[in-house]
Amino acid sequence: MAELARLIRETPGCVTSVVPVGNEAYNRLYARMGNVNSILAWGHARVIENLMGQKHRMNPLPVRAISDQFAANKATVSNALLSLGRQIELVQRHKAEADPAVAAASILARHEFVSRLGALEKEYETRFPKGASAAVDEAAKEFVGRYGAENLSKVAKLHFRNAFRARGLTEPVRVDWSRRKEQGKQPG
Repeated sequence: MAELARLIRETPGCVTSVVPVGNEAYNRLYARMGNVNSILAWGHARVIENLMGQKHRMNPLPVRAISDQFAANKATVSNALLSLGRQIELVQRHKAEADPAVAAASILARHEFVSRLGALEKEYETRFPKGASAAVDEAAKEFVGRYGAENLSKVAKLHFRNAFRARGLTEPVRVDWSRRKEQGKQPG
């Protein structure tokens, strides 16, 4: 992945932007926005805005941005766009990574995530498994035991169930996603 990220960044004419959101910033955004899709929309809009700020480096000039459609409502991303991002067409579709530019952006974003996770593992001398599993729960409990629950926000998304378990808190009630969709609510 690191080699692919390097090749993408070094491709002549390729202009890139990655907006990393660390765990502490993510937790602040989630506390304010209360919805993962809103955070994703903010991040996508910020990347589009950053790229439009570099349009002088692009030939030809951009006319559209393509994004994966992760929210049921396409307005989620378009409403988050700022002035520069509103100058071009926003195309959102499922499986947008079929487009080479979106696939390249996904590789760059994943490389940033993996690199930052590796830095956290070095800083805290702890392995942080990805995903949701017993190994994740064990690592979170170990982290809380070593560094305290007050520091969990530095390495974890606090609204996830394993963060509640690691802190010895009652997990939130599970939401039936099909009922939320029927009621027109976004999953959070």
